[in-house]
Amino acid sequence: MNQSFRDFEYAGWASAEVCSRYHDYFSELTTQSVEPLLDAAGVCAGMRVLDVATGAGYVAGAALARGAGVTATDFSVEQLRLARERYAGATYRECDAESMPFAAESFDAVLCNFGVPHFPGPDAFVREAFRVLKRGGRLALTVWDVPQEARGFGALYGAIRAHGSMDVGLPPGPNFFLYSEPARCEKALLDAGFTACAITKVPQVWRAPSSETFFDAMLQGTVRASGTLTRQAPEAFEAIRAAVRNALSPFKHRDTFEVPMPAVLAAATKA
Repeated sequence: MNQSFRDFEYAGWASAEVCSRYHDYFSELTTQSVEPLLDAAGVCAGMRVLDVATGAGYVAGAALARGAGVTATDFSVEQLRLARERYAGATYRECDAESMPFAAESFDAVLCNFGVPHFPGPDAFVREAFRVLKRGGRLALTVWDVPQEARGFGALYGAIRAHGSMDVGLPPGPNFFLYSEPARCEKALLDAGFTACAITKVPQVWRAPSSETFFDAMLQGTVRASGTLTRQAPEAFEAIRAAVRNALSPFKHRDTFEVPMPAVLAAATKA
């Protein structure tokens, strides 16, 4: 039986090494959007908040710091272990984002920071978020901006298309940048029943000591991008590495690389 996209992602994020590397390489970047995410959902003391695809718990920890009661979910046992170690005040549940074990109208806010690109059915998650939200509750989610704007992804996927192949036999899944297009994201929210949709961008900068660090981050701390890289022919792999290095060279500032990696932030209300 062919492996499904969900099983592919699940197997990848079950790895303690991948989860640890993701934290090492990406936490400084992905946490740049946490406070704007909480602001968009109006998170404050006394609210019941659901953090979906919590990862190592960055959003859960920030919501706890605001005095909210937090339930955090992930399908990765390893990610939940890391989150519990860092932010013990939340309640953690292992589950899929598209089928959550909570009663309807249980939460004041549902948050998801960069989780959507990893879901087999992003629209199903939005519908599930609508179900578990109370009337007047807010959903807020972030995804990466399109590769033309999130320049690290632009460098990587541009290099793969120029020197290798995107068709390397991975299980088919949704477009990683599906919700990066505001019109497509807004349609999903409206179709699920949400109102008052607002889609904005959050400027973010990925900082690293070398361009090689970004390539290593994608290779060691991701699942889908890593799978695409590791399945390249050896000569293509090295050409891709060199092309990424060249593409990121304009972003060097003294001894640090500063690469624009903005997020798209979408928020909406269950009326």
